[in-house]
Amino acid sequence: MIRPRPLPFVTLGLCAFLSSSCQRKPYPFLEKKEVELTAAEIKKAAAAAAPVSTGSLNIIPGLLPDKAAAFLPVTEKIFAKLKEVPGGDLQPYTETVPKSDNATIEMLPIPGGEFTLGSPDSEENRSDDEGPQRKIKIEPFWMASKEITWKLYQSFMENGKNRNKDGSLDLDGNKLNPEPPFASNPELLDAISQPTPPYMPMHNGMGDQAGYDAKYPAVAMTQHAASKFCEWLTAQTGNYYRLPTEAEWEYACRAGTTTAYSFGDDASKIDEYAWYFENSDGSYQPVGLKKPNPWGLFDMHGNAREWTIDAYLPDYRQHPDGSVNPFALTPKRYPRVTKGGDWDSDPEDLRSGNRIPSSQQWKYIDPQDPKSIWYHTDAWGLGFRIIRPSKNPTLEEMHLLWNTGPGERF
Repeated sequence: MIRPRPLPFVTLGLCAFLSSSCQRKPYPFLEKKEVELTAAEIKKAAAAAAPVSTGSLNIIPGLLPDKAAAFLPVTEKIFAKLKEVPGGDLQPYTETVPKSDNATIEMLPIPGGEFTLGSPDSEENRSDDEGPQRKIKIEPFWMASKEITWKLYQSFMENGKNRNKDGSLDLDGNKLNPEPPFASNPELLDAISQPTPPYMPMHNGMGDQAGYDAKYPAVAMTQHAASKFCEWLTAQTGNYYRLPTEAEWEYACRAGTTTAYSFGDDASKIDEYAWYFENSDGSYQPVGLKKPNPWGLFDMHGNAREWTIDAYLPDYRQHPDGSVNPFALTPKRYPRVTKGGDWDSDPEDLRSGNRIPSSQQWKYIDPQDPKSIWYHTDAWGLGFRIIRPSKNPTLEEMHLLWNTGPGERF
């Protein structure tokens, strides 16, 4: 069930002025014509761009995002700093983030293998966009055991620099006039595109008014912002981080299971594993308090819904059966794939195969024009976690997957 949500920090006068926003549903129905690529578009894209070298990933044919050429010099400097990935079997490790007051991230090894992407027709509450099921191969990777918290994210979000709308350093006071990232010869970390200051608290007063408390998941960021956090993290550590593909995320969530949830088909057990509408008290909760899934990952069901790198396709018909980690990209800002459900979700929306596409309405109360590329002011249950592949990417892949957004507005 999808329930309308109140607009935080909006006066009754503004609510009356924006009457449609007070009655909206956060996940409006998306007709296929809005998200499917036509044969002509696919042919045009194939003719216009050379294939992208992505190692063990497979991009589903379609239109690619803008090349973000202005920020390529930043990617090149980070690429030159990448550490070699340790050989042999992947081992758990702890990453330390200097710019986040030496906060740490526990990274767990996810074994490679084959799984079935999507849900069977027989699964209760299954949606049409969860099929047809596909056999997908996944190479090993590391995944953060918990969702990225405010302790990790706040230093990236509130970076203390004057920035243009695109996140580059603002040198002339004109927010709409971006300068080259190294125009003032800044440190590498400052040259990375980072958020402009939020115009309202992104914690929305949740967690008993705890503010940006270290224990809670960071929320309300765009997919673009989450990807840029991965770039910022990589530049500090020398280890390559990115958002998971939709296939990687679901593979890790299922953790070898084929049931509706990683703990089985019995939704009555969900209180042991997830924060959702019935037990969250109307707020997100500190990460890692519920039971983990079989691979040691916490909050894969509930608490914060999580970004993937993918564009939202209305089903899996374009995913090649038997392929290695297929994923979809788009130059359009909407819709893109989130997974896992959140603290305001019903149990059926926490299933491993459930998908929620992003929407323009997630920025409805953002007063800016153009609206921010960094924040979803109406998505208080939206967060992310990071992965590290077992192979370093090509320069082209690294740049592409850190720059899948912000995309065209519509």
